[in-house]
Amino acid sequence: MRSPTQHLALPFFDDAHRALGERLADWAPQQRVDESDDRRACKEWVALLGAHGWLRYCVPAKHGGALERLDSRALVILRETLAFHSPLADFAFAMQGLGSGAITLAGSPAQQAAYLPAVARGDKIAAFALSEPDAGSDAGAMKTEATCADPTRAEGVFDSYILNGTKTWISNGGIADFYCVFAKTDVAAGTRGITAFIVDAATPGLDTSEHIAVMAPHPLATLKFDQCTIPASAQLGALNGGFKLAMQTLDIFRASVAGAALGMARRALFEAVSHAKQRKMFGQTLADFQLTQARLGEMAALVDAAALLTYRAAWLRDEGEKRGGVRVTMEAAMAKMTATENAQRVIDMALQLHGGLGVKVGVKVESLYRDIRSLRIYEGATEVQQLIIGKSVLQG
Repeated sequence: MRSPTQHLALPFFDDAHRALGERLADWAPQQRVDESDDRRACKEWVALLGAHGWLRYCVPAKHGGALERLDSRALVILRETLAFHSPLADFAFAMQGLGSGAITLAGSPAQQAAYLPAVARGDKIAAFALSEPDAGSDAGAMKTEATCADPTRAEGVFDSYILNGTKTWISNGGIADFYCVFAKTDVAAGTRGITAFIVDAATPGLDTSEHIAVMAPHPLATLKFDQCTIPASAQLGALNGGFKLAMQTLDIFRASVAGAALGMARRALFEAVSHAKQRKMFGQTLADFQLTQARLGEMAALVDAAALLTYRAAWLRDEGEKRGGVRVTMEAAMAKMTATENAQRVIDMALQLHGGLGVKVGVKVESLYRDIRSLRIYEGATEVQQLIIGKSVLQG
C-alpha cells in the first residue's frame, strides 16, 4: 500500500519536499527485498537506494548529492516513508547518512572526494563508531585510544596513529566499507580529548567478526582495534574536536530518528484501522465498538503530536543553516523523545487491537513491536533526551 502524504501540505515543507515525498511514496511499495538475512538484505537495500538516487540526500550536492546541503526535512520525509514500508530499508538509508555525516561536516576535500560520492551511489557502506561497552550515553568514558606513531623531528608532526580498544553496538558493523571512529587522543581530558578518524574496513588490526543478534534483526557488531595503524591523513576534523563533531552529527540526524518512529507509528495505525474494519465479533465489526473508536482516536492524536514536533525540529534546523548554523539540540531532543515514546504506545495499542493475531510472527504489528523498541535507546536514550531538554529549560 502507499504511505500517506497528506502531512506534506503542512507549512513546514516546500514544493521540493512535497515532490520528494510523493515520488518516494510511489516507489517504496514496489520494492521487494527478502529480509530473512538482515546483512544480505541491508546490502541489497543500499544498492537499491543508491541506484534510484535516494542516497543522494545523504550528502551535499558538490559531492554528488541531491541538494546543496544536508536537509533535515528531506531526511525526515525519506525515513518516515521508508520506515512505513520497511524499517530495515530505513536503517540502510539512515546509516549511509549518519555514517558519513562527520565527513560531510569536517572532512578534508580529499576525504570528502574519496567517500561521499561513493556513499551517494551506494558503492560504499558507511558506519558510525562511537559507543563502547562502558561508554554509551557517557561518551567521555570511552577507552579506545589513538596514539601517535613514527614521530618526526618536527614537534607534533607524525606519520600515523595506532588505535587500540573496542567499540560495540555498531550499526553496519561487519558489512561497512569504512567506519567513522571516535577515540581518545588525550586520555585525561574526557570529552575534550576525543578525536575522529576514518578507518577503512580492510585495515589490519581491525576485527569486525563479532556480530550481535538483536530482537529486530539488523547488522550490528563489536569492533576490536589491536595495534590498528592508520595514516595521519585519516584524522577527521580537528585534533581533540571529536566529541563536538559527534554531537553535531547526531543533531542533524536526531530529528530523522523521530521521522523513522513516525513512519512506524503511521503504519501501526493503518494496520489497526484496517483490522478493526474487517474483524467480525458479536454481530458487528471491531470498529463499531466505542472503545475501539476511542483507542484509535488516541493513537491518531499521538501520531500527530509526534509529527508536529518532528517537523518543527527539522524545519528549525534547516532554517538555522541558512543563518550560518543555529543549533536546535533541545527541539531535536523533544522530537526524538516524543516520537519514539509515542510510537511505542501506538504500536502496542495496535497489537492489542489485533488480539492473539498481534503476536503471530509474520503479522506486521508483531514485527513493528520489535522494530520500534531500539529507537527509544539509540542516538541518545529517552532519559538522555529528558536531561538535554531539562538543562535547556533551566538555561532559558
